[in-house]
Amino acid sequence: MKKIDIGIDEKDREKIAAGLKHLLADSYTLYLQTHNFHWNVTGPLFRELHLMFEEQYTELADAVDDIAERIRTLGVAAPGTYQAFAQLSSIEEVVEIPAAEDMVKILTKGHERVIKTCRDVLKSAQKGEDESTIALVSDRMRVHEKTAWMLRATSSK
Repeated sequence: MKKIDIGIDEKDREKIAAGLKHLLADSYTLYLQTHNFHWNVTGPLFRELHLMFEEQYTELADAVDDIAERIRTLGVAAPGTYQAFAQLSSIEEVVEIPAAEDMVKILTKGHERVIKTCRDVLKSAQKGEDESTIALVSDRMRVHEKTAWMLRATSSK
């Protein structure tokens, strides 16, 4: 790749990109989990949760593209395999199909985890004075905070 001269030190770019890889992995894992729950939710809240989960995984599908493209903009290869995502993600995979109420709890926890990953990336981006990553990550954090709130509001417990 040609030399990148965008006003961010190479070491800072690499550190920011490393954090973004974790954010990408967390976001993609949460996308898969949400899509799985969309397909498999049952019970009295089926329609409401089915539609809510669809909105959420659709939003996440766009987000992973933005995050991966930011990694590439910083001059680093974006991970794109299940194996890489499994190694990088801090979100636990759910093997079984949980009850609808548990799906809501699991997704809430997942969004809260992504928020924490965002906060970690934000620190690196601020240190490297990377305004573009700061804006992207701040926007992602806001979406996940709102989604977690909405999921918590859906839960009866």
